[in-house]
Amino acid sequence: MSLRPDIMISTKVQAMEESATIRMAQKSRDLAAKGVHVISLSLGEPDFDTPEFIKDAAYQALKKGNTKYTPVPGTLDLRNAICDKFKAENDLNFKPSQIVVSNGAKQSIANICMATLNDGDEAIILGPYWVSYVEIVKFAGGEPVVVSAGIDADFKVSAEQIKDAITPKSKLLIFSSPCNPTGSVYTYDELKAIAEVLASHDHILVISDEIYEYINFTGKHASIGAFESMRNRTATVNGFSKGFSMTGWRLGYMGGPQWLADACNKVQGQITSGAASFSQEAAAVALRKERTEAMEMEKAFLRRRDLVIAHLKDVPGIKVNQPQGAFYVFPDVSAYFGTTNGNVSIDNADDFAEAMLTEAHVGTVSGSAFGDDQCIRLSYAAADEDLIEAVKRIKSCLANFKPKFT
Repeated sequence: MSLRPDIMISTKVQAMEESATIRMAQKSRDLAAKGVHVISLSLGEPDFDTPEFIKDAAYQALKKGNTKYTPVPGTLDLRNAICDKFKAENDLNFKPSQIVVSNGAKQSIANICMATLNDGDEAIILGPYWVSYVEIVKFAGGEPVVVSAGIDADFKVSAEQIKDAITPKSKLLIFSSPCNPTGSVYTYDELKAIAEVLASHDHILVISDEIYEYINFTGKHASIGAFESMRNRTATVNGFSKGFSMTGWRLGYMGGPQWLADACNKVQGQITSGAASFSQEAAAVALRKERTEAMEMEKAFLRRRDLVIAHLKDVPGIKVNQPQGAFYVFPDVSAYFGTTNGNVSIDNADDFAEAMLTEAHVGTVSGSAFGDDQCIRLSYAAADEDLIEAVKRIKSCLANFKPKFT
């Protein structure tokens, strides 16, 4: 007799949503496997190779036998390098014991949520948000409270909105800047206003996801943890996947209060233990070198942003703002809701993303996965010619629909 999945699988997992970005990327691959030329703009992965000096550092680490278990919170050398980086670039003062290196920034966020949330605790999530925030909070027993801003506000939630969302049950505030999926960047003054709101609420820990720090077109990255009132109540999360194009290396880290680092260390010690030894040695080298390659990638992303926006503005009915970081645009496509080309109908962002894949052969992600069902996310971490062709296909496809604005 077979086991019954509806009984065996936990209610937490049954309630968990599949990652929309991974799902759309897989759909793109499935279609490509059938011989269809798909341009996939769905995954948040730089298309550049990891810089050679980082790969060489990992190779040298392997050659000298650095292949053993590492301390749960990371090697001391890497944690020292992270402390130096935080001090020099973010005005954050941490001891190595306050750093926990994980298998990606996603695990860092999961560690924090599992270490802090009790059943029924509320986590205020600024939307649009990265797809995993809500599911991680729910899995840890918390209640997501989404506070959102639309395209006219450049998708940035105001301090006043946050103030109105705070309750006695609020325990976490989670956001990313630069933001996935919108590319929005919170300025120093905007973060200062948020910090001032939180100053009188000492029951709230901030999780500041800064994984896209090195892809910031404003010229200056601001960390909320650097404000005096926030220094002991902010977990600053970062990693190597985006700025160093090290996605497959699976290395992220957090810096925070000692009590939080100790708790995350305990959680991680029971789930994965330490990250790979040779990867950590290479990551320490990456942090200590000049960011020449990272800066070149940032320049390329800025050029691509302008390229994509220019072409999207030529598509009737699509509304797009000018994101200041990361490598995404998050256009409002709601003008096409309630339309059809006679074969496919578009009633929401999910339908729009599906239509772009099946009709135009362009992989995108519905904004509903990020908390905004008016938009779609396009990654411009792709070659210029692919970006131009993708928008050309989208425009040609949409010409067969009859939008509300005509």
